[in-house]
Amino acid sequence: MRKSGILMPIASLPSAYGIGSFSKEAYEFADRLEEAGQSYWQILPLGPTGYGDSPYQSFSTFAGNPYFIDLEDLVARGYVTKEDCDAYDFGDNEQYIDYEKIYKSRFLLLRKAFQNSHIDQDASFQAFVKENAYWLDDYALYMAVKASFDHVCWVEWDDDIKRRKPEALDAYRNKFRNEVEFYQFQQYMFHVQWEKLKSYVNGKGIKIIGDIPIYVAFDSSDTWANPELFQFDEECNPVAVAGCPPDAFSATGQLWGNPLYRWDYHRESGYEWWMRRLESCFQRYDVVRIDHFRGFDEYYSIPYGNPTAENGTWEQGPGYDIFRVMKEKLGKKEVIAEDLGFLTPSVLKLLKRSGYPGMKVLQFAFDSREESDYLPHNYINNCVVYTGTHDNDTVEGWYQTFARRDKQFCRKYLNLQRRGKEGVHWDFIRAAMASVADTAIIPIQDYLGLGSQARINTPSTLGDNWKWRMKNGDFTQELAVRIREMTKLYGRLR
Repeated sequence: MRKSGILMPIASLPSAYGIGSFSKEAYEFADRLEEAGQSYWQILPLGPTGYGDSPYQSFSTFAGNPYFIDLEDLVARGYVTKEDCDAYDFGDNEQYIDYEKIYKSRFLLLRKAFQNSHIDQDASFQAFVKENAYWLDDYALYMAVKASFDHVCWVEWDDDIKRRKPEALDAYRNKFRNEVEFYQFQQYMFHVQWEKLKSYVNGKGIKIIGDIPIYVAFDSSDTWANPELFQFDEECNPVAVAGCPPDAFSATGQLWGNPLYRWDYHRESGYEWWMRRLESCFQRYDVVRIDHFRGFDEYYSIPYGNPTAENGTWEQGPGYDIFRVMKEKLGKKEVIAEDLGFLTPSVLKLLKRSGYPGMKVLQFAFDSREESDYLPHNYINNCVVYTGTHDNDTVEGWYQTFARRDKQFCRKYLNLQRRGKEGVHWDFIRAAMASVADTAIIPIQDYLGLGSQARINTPSTLGDNWKWRMKNGDFTQELAVRIREMTKLYGRLR
């Protein structure tokens, strides 16, 4: 069945207090999706972000981002006052997130809310803590201990707690009992508010597409609590790290720095940790986009300490075995495989065997030198087409920097005859919606016709990513009507 949706990160919503959250604006966005006849709301990972503010480098693969907790809900509960919220500086640019100011203000407010909540007397909170103990106990303690060591990575902690010696764990749990509960409170409020929002969205017949990064951050409770899962040496430092080899886009490749898995250990354990991780994702989202799908076939291994990704080697991943176990343990689930980039025959074979739809990105299609799998006439039904993703420029921004010969090919292919005020973004949207792909996902920036100032992320760069926010009132009813008309025209209306 043909469907479509919109890519819109939670952080990019026009909520009050500096960053998008599970606020009334999130519910209004869901209303607009319904008016536009959309079937999906795609978001980015919801985990707590660390240095660089990337949702793909989280302190926990299971936890939720406390920045997304709606402060107005905490006011309604009586945990804080509106005056408390208004007393802090969250930044003065409604289109960009000031993470430094958010960091310095949000946690002070959350701490005040925690102190006023008497949450330890709440039976629902106690049940949540018990039910999620398998990850929450480690995460809450990790964050409390991390703060006591001035937020350095766990490999720099004192040896006894770094290596999780039982007496050290007991001592730190006792010492930071209140602090641990504060982090449990954050996760409880995130969970309650997300479940309410997700229920509202699902009630409108809209599914949420979430995202699971293949790797976890080195600086995370996941690695500290489960070092046996990763390729670490005796000092708990990575033996090798993840990345991508040099290509046309980067002469030195991409050095991501994430620790690599000991896939032999995972296989012997029946992928127990992975099954818990995936199960948690499917509880949080309706559809899961698996990031860097190629890494399950083969992964690029870079010796730890190398300054670039030039000297890595390809190593064998778990292959179909992990998805076989997933289907046995978790049943049939809706998955999107992020299969972008150079694909070997073995990756294509794995994708076909899994049955999951892969991704097509229109911005990758128009290379005048060669025939591309990303050109719509080469699509199969079982795929998801995007005009661009969070890692791409917006269509309008990208088109301005397009090589002339490629742009000529693009204009000819899409029959771009029009001149005047309306940009090329609608031509790209139309090409995606008209394609045979079962699903079409369009970033909200492309529907709004925004330029490069609205780009979410530029891979392998730091300092200016994950900041863009939609202005309040930009997603109008008129725009929703136009989206609905195009959705209906190309048989994607739900």
